[in-house]
Amino acid sequence: MTDPVSALDVIVNGQTHEFTDAPHTNLLDWLRSEGLTGAKEGCAEGECGACSVLVARPDDSGGTRWTAVNACLPPAAAFAGQEIVTAEGLGSAEALHPVQREMAVRGGSQCGYCTPGFVCSMAAEYYRPDRTAGDHGADSSEHGANGFDLHALSGNLCRCTGYRPIRDAAYALGDVPADDALAARRNSPAPEVVPTAYHAQGRRFVRPATLSDALSILRDDPDAVPVAGCTDWGVDVNIKSARPQLVVALDRLPELRTLVETDDHVEIGAALTLSGIEQRLDGRIPLLAQLFPQFASRLIRNGATIGGNLGTASPIGDTPPALLALDAELVLAGPDGTRVVPLADYFTSYRQTVRAADELIRSVRIPLPLAGVTAFHKIAKRRFDDISSVAVGYAVDVADGVVRRARVGLGGVAATPLRATAVEAALEGKPWTAETVRAAAALLQQEGTPMDDHRASSTYRRAMLGTSLRKLYAESTTEEGVA
Repeated sequence: MTDPVSALDVIVNGQTHEFTDAPHTNLLDWLRSEGLTGAKEGCAEGECGACSVLVARPDDSGGTRWTAVNACLPPAAAFAGQEIVTAEGLGSAEALHPVQREMAVRGGSQCGYCTPGFVCSMAAEYYRPDRTAGDHGADSSEHGANGFDLHALSGNLCRCTGYRPIRDAAYALGDVPADDALAARRNSPAPEVVPTAYHAQGRRFVRPATLSDALSILRDDPDAVPVAGCTDWGVDVNIKSARPQLVVALDRLPELRTLVETDDHVEIGAALTLSGIEQRLDGRIPLLAQLFPQFASRLIRNGATIGGNLGTASPIGDTPPALLALDAELVLAGPDGTRVVPLADYFTSYRQTVRAADELIRSVRIPLPLAGVTAFHKIAKRRFDDISSVAVGYAVDVADGVVRRARVGLGGVAATPLRATAVEAALEGKPWTAETVRAAAALLQQEGTPMDDHRASSTYRRAMLGTSLRKLYAESTTEEGVA
């Protein structure tokens, strides 16, 4: 195990800074204490993007990818030895960065509170290595002629400027100059993540070197809190004042960051970020390809992991409905080895699962071949960066006009994510027709125990369930009269 230390070095804007604060101190608070006050706290929950900064992350070719993350959620200790760039590091009043210049000249900033966060998110997209002029075409409502993907800004909110001038600034960005230092940095490897055993103010932050080390820590200390992207735990720290004695970081464990495709399954490491999975799969699992753009925001997906989303066992998590529809299994690792649990058997009650305290989710296994008709429907108050009122995942195999197999995963309608088994049974063996779908939709409206809350009423949730299945059918067939 690594020797304990009481100080950590973090590279910020090219300079080494020493971190000696409490282990739970988030990156934003620490940066501001260092005098870098461009990044702001707007929500402390990862919903507004005013705190975003750039982090040097490894890409798949051995270089570096500048990645925007919410600084208000992860602990600063998690960035020991890492490179961070804030808005101050991009440019200055005397020498504006191209992103800063376009935001200024096109009126993308008024009060300026959200601007540094927008600038950092925009800079990450500016430096995206595969962004090229003409990418996606100028006629797309969410892509510029310069290849800029507006989804890069889906986690940044502005309350006074309005988004048109911000979009104009994004679409006005040209190619990266040849002498740009941050662009050149992409050609060198990102910093290695080193094992860490940090202690301060009576609390500890540990980054183990191996999965075995992590499991040993959890076995010896049942109160240890395992974290990865911290997009959920960071909210507990900020809003609920969580102050655990021991935090164990899992996000960079090599054993949890693999993605393996075989003839009969795809296995996704639990510590891969959702953005990383999206990039590696590149649409090869269409149901997940539909899910990713609707999962929170790009800022969150750059940190959030698939294992973390399942580990919290939230009934409104976005990945469970889709993974239930895909018949996914979880590989759980513990002191005595691994075991495989069907996701349908994983959730036991509200935020409770079959995973033991000394076990970790190692990977998610999706069987092949995939169903021919798939969809992910998320009903929420906003298109992006929102929590679902209802989420539904579908995977339906239709052959010769007959449903051979159906899987329907639900979220937001019960204390746990669940499979709509009665609906599946009502579809299987029946013709894929409007009549069959109407009957199954009536059953789907009765699934779960939806509640009334500030997001939606139980009546609305049930209505959306029925509408969702009819929408799936309408999108998958040209038969008339389905609506």
